[in-house]
Amino acid sequence: MSNYLDLMAEAWPALLEGLKITIILTILSLALGLIIGLVMALMRLSRRNLLRAIAHVYVDVVRGTPVLVQLFLVYYGLPQFGIRVTPILAAVLALGANYGAYLAEVFRAGLLSIDRGQWEAAESLGFQGRQLYRKIILPQAIRVSLPGIGNYANSMVKDTSLASVVTVMELLRSGQIIVSATFQSFEIYLTVGAMYLAISLPLAWYTRRLEERSNRGYA
Repeated sequence: MSNYLDLMAEAWPALLEGLKITIILTILSLALGLIIGLVMALMRLSRRNLLRAIAHVYVDVVRGTPVLVQLFLVYYGLPQFGIRVTPILAAVLALGANYGAYLAEVFRAGLLSIDRGQWEAAESLGFQGRQLYRKIILPQAIRVSLPGIGNYANSMVKDTSLASVVTVMELLRSGQIIVSATFQSFEIYLTVGAMYLAISLPLAWYTRRLEERSNRGYA
């Protein structure tokens, strides 16, 4: 036990720094994914065939390829076109684009869940076009979508570990470096796993609460 405490006294600052990068990476990637997801959902429901086709192809292609391959394409591919990206920016772009495809279906389901009577009532009150979506439809659709968003946010926390392959100093990468220096793999990876749980378990609990509220009709 004393050996573990001594090891943690040495490794803890680096692990905390890695945890901070993991949280930042999750927030930025989720924000991008939410924007992409909402745009793609609206395009999927558009009356314009071209917009629907573009969104459909995007969702199918992104969901049909591994996120790790997408990360490599961003990190190694963009420089081929003269676009330099840092490792953390590449991770944000890849994770955000990937999760955007999944969140598009969450938002689309939320939009489709709005009763047609709500649309007709809003239109009868003079709401049209963007105003109709912004003030009436989207707020309700987003509330319905919150449990699904929470589930994907929880998954994203764990998927940020993929950023370690492009040298982002997130939690897993920090643990790998400490292991290479100390050779204490079990203790370090056990601690890394516990730190991921410290984020994902409260998030999973909160998501379940959202689902319960939604099922009761309060969300």
